[in-house]
Amino acid sequence: MIDDSKPIFQQIAEQIENDIISGALPEESQVPSTNEFAAFHRINPATAGKGVAVLVDDGVLYKKRGIGMFVATGSRERLLAKRRESFRTDFVAPLIAEAKKLGISPAQLNQLISEEGEAS
Repeated sequence: MIDDSKPIFQQIAEQIENDIISGALPEESQVPSTNEFAAFHRINPATAGKGVAVLVDDGVLYKKRGIGMFVATGSRERLLAKRRESFRTDFVAPLIAEAKKLGISPAQLNQLISEEGEAS
């Protein structure tokens, strides 16, 4: 599951985000501890803690003293909004720019996307 393409702590944060988005970690549910993440991935607990800390800083997780980390209310919607914006800037904008270069009109691009969506 861990790969070399990005820092491990970032991958831990993304894994938690993905679990929140998918519903595997509902709002107000407890997140596995940094020690559990560390043992599962065979990494240093401080690295796992850094991934969790990123989400705490973003308001996605919060700490209940003496109990652990929990998913904050509204986190799923905030993460979805963030991912949608990222999808737009990372994929949609470059797609439109390339389509313009190739002389593909917005209507033609829409048709291509519709056809591809039906095929998959």
